[in-house]
Amino acid sequence: MKTDDLVMLLAAGEGPVPSHAAARRFAPALGLGMLVAGLMMVGLLGVRPDLAEAARLPMFWVKLGYVAILAVVSLMAVLRLSRPGVRLDKVPAALVASVLSMWVLAAFVLIHAEPAQRMGMVFGNTWKECPSLIAMLSLPIFAATLWAMRGLAPTRLKWAGAAAGFLSGSMGAVIYSLHCPNLDAPFIGTWYLLGILIPTLVGALLGPRLLRW
Repeated sequence: MKTDDLVMLLAAGEGPVPSHAAARRFAPALGLGMLVAGLMMVGLLGVRPDLAEAARLPMFWVKLGYVAILAVVSLMAVLRLSRPGVRLDKVPAALVASVLSMWVLAAFVLIHAEPAQRMGMVFGNTWKECPSLIAMLSLPIFAATLWAMRGLAPTRLKWAGAAAGFLSGSMGAVIYSLHCPNLDAPFIGTWYLLGILIPTLVGALLGPRLLRW
């Protein structure tokens, strides 16, 4: 649908999509996407065998909390971009602040680490596969998010697609964190973010095509 057609509908009294309609549509879609991604992680990768021990470490919860916050903030962006005329307000700033917080922690850790340990903190032992695995786990969530958005009224299609990709990447990272053995902030701030940005870029490229209505 073209912008002129949207204006005609709004003028005719159709009005914007109510926020609760977006929540009702996204809740089951994201739930199903997370379920499929979780099954993929368990079936293809497996939960880390020392998960109970890792859960006693503060950095495990820092990592999990970081990607969970990214998911919550990007969900706010997705909900806003799914409706015409709704501004993002402080959502982008919150997203940037979350990423910068992890980078500040990573810089602090690296500064206080022994020089011989710094490379290991950045690259860990899974840096080659980490971004691609996060992107892989994001696929069912990405598909579910795009399906939910198509049923609403996104108008900024490139940004909507990017937000859908960032959300799916963040949720994929939440699931991947239950498999990943790396807990160093420099690793998380680098390779987790890269894994999230892969579906973000794909979403920005596909959004104008897949979200057109």
